Amino acid sequence: MSRMELDLDPVSRLTADAIGQPGQRVFYLQGQQDERVVTLLIEKIQIQSLAAGLDDFLKEVAERFPDLPADNDTYDEAKMRILPPVDPLFRVGEVGLGYDPDRDLVCLIAREILSGEMQPDDASVVRFWATRSQMRALARWGLEVASHGRAICPQCGEPMDPAGHFCPKKNGHKH
Repeated sequence: MSRMELDLDPVSRLTADAIGQPGQRVFYLQGQQDERVVTLLIEKIQIQSLAAGLDDFLKEVAERFPDLPADNDTYDEAKMRILPPVDPLFRVGEVGLGYDPDRDLVCLIAREILSGEMQPDDASVVRFWATRSQMRALARWGLEVASHGRAICPQCGEPMDPAGHFCPKKNGHKH
């Protein structure tokens, strides 16, 4: 695939979601600007890290710019679901954040994961420009989506499959 650079500025919608059964889910990051929908593959841990990072980032923005109007941190779960068709442009390797105080918009920068002989300048980039409220909703929803995974074994801390779990702390006996 050739390198692409896209800006959704601003997004009308921004979300993360998962498709599939726990343990076999595929996670997505999706933004929409008018009729244009951009979907990217992302890892669960990236969504969790992004959510935590967004919370800290938004607190820092509020401290650095104390005169900003309050943002609305509520979201409607029905509006946070991923939209079809789910045809991802690329798999996310790096995620970054920026802020434009003149427009009071946060920029979520998603850079393609490097594979094979790719050089850093070969990676595609998508920038999702969103309000602080949209980013806060993304963070809250992302944590919610990530939490719907498999139950964690209280003995070893590893995810348990619905069919059972062979726990190393119990010498491989089924839990």
